[in-house]
Amino acid sequence: MSKVVRSSKYRHVYGTPAKPEECYQDLRVTRSAWDANFIKANTKYFALAWEGGGGPIAVLKHEDIGKISQINPPLLAAHKRPVLDFDWHPFNEQLLASVSEDANVMVWQIPEEGITKQINEPVQTLSGHKRNVGTANFNPVADHILATSSNDLTVKLWDVEKGANVISVDGHTDIIHGVDWNFEGSQLATTCHDKKLRIFDPRQLPIGIEVLCHLGNKSSRVVWLGNSKVLTVGFSKAIDREFNIWDPRNITEPIAHFNIDTSSGGIMPFYDHDTTVLYLAGKGDGNIRYYEIVDEAPYFHYLAEFKSSTPQKGLAFLPKRSLNVNECEISRALKLHTNKVEPISFRVPRKSDDFASDLFPDAYAGEAALTAEQWLAGENAEPILRSLAPGFVPKTQPAATFNPVAQKVEEGPQTEKELRDAYEKLKTRVAYLEAEIVKKDAKIKELSA
Repeated sequence: MSKVVRSSKYRHVYGTPAKPEECYQDLRVTRSAWDANFIKANTKYFALAWEGGGGPIAVLKHEDIGKISQINPPLLAAHKRPVLDFDWHPFNEQLLASVSEDANVMVWQIPEEGITKQINEPVQTLSGHKRNVGTANFNPVADHILATSSNDLTVKLWDVEKGANVISVDGHTDIIHGVDWNFEGSQLATTCHDKKLRIFDPRQLPIGIEVLCHLGNKSSRVVWLGNSKVLTVGFSKAIDREFNIWDPRNITEPIAHFNIDTSSGGIMPFYDHDTTVLYLAGKGDGNIRYYEIVDEAPYFHYLAEFKSSTPQKGLAFLPKRSLNVNECEISRALKLHTNKVEPISFRVPRKSDDFASDLFPDAYAGEAALTAEQWLAGENAEPILRSLAPGFVPKTQPAATFNPVAQKVEEGPQTEKELRDAYEKLKTRVAYLEAEIVKKDAKIKELSA
């Protein structure tokens, strides 16, 4: 594809890494090989997977630059196995949900002043998955709705305030690699080790749309481009990194395809619904490519590339409410290294004292458009948006509340041995019941004679 693009206000976007003294240093980042980002951010904090016993998570304030204390790091520590993913609650910046190899989902409440000592008790523990839980994604519209996927081949939806598993989705045949909500939170898209893309409304099962998306054997990811298109990243049969764009209304083949390069690391996709800019960050390399997504063929246009000689282990973008719009900063990312976090600012080279309204359409406000009950009843709504203009005062909203109601869920088998033992017990039970039925049938025949 030619890198010469048509005129675009984002064509000359460039990335600027923070100075060393503005980075977060001396971090003990997880060495897990799981294909995850290992870092997530909201406007107040960022969380990263920490190296240590069990599955600790470090939570830092954005202003906590410099070296992090190794004596008393700000950790969440209750998981018994390594943490694989986590996600910030979109409407309550003090809440974080985490998932782990221990098959549990935990919800943490961060004190308003931040973490000053290790926290060992989550406010909610959600049990129900039978194996590793690999992804966690909050619904962008409905309050307290969380989607998790597991190596038990299910996607579960939780009301994290009630501590309840409200929906369980079957239909995947292998390990689930990627999960993403569409813009209005009405549909999920997943990618799986069986090489298929699936698209479904979890409130209307079974899964209705599935298609082979990438022929390579490595992991793949998925991200919604609004409500009407889906992008998947993965590997070709020749092990080239590639992406495809799909129209769910006609899913037989992609509407756009592009071979990225021949690097071996996975791709982390991020989509800005406001600017329609797509960022593709390579794992194991330091490059971040960005494209503008459009509604007509060829459906995407190359913009530019941020290059770095130091590879990234993960990447997280901050909410748009965190940006310095006066400097035409259109996005800000946190690049996770093996021992530090480096902020990267993406800007449009434009000088003006006026707010650039063409660069900054209304953005995600961080307010729930629906309650969990409304969403589960079938209601849909667009996310609530707000202006990014300096001096804009958003409409006053009630303070976010979280009143967890613990639900005791019996834990199932956790290991292969426990699964085999449970299977043998069930098989014995079934054989006993079948024998009892035979006896009852014989007795009925005897009485009927």
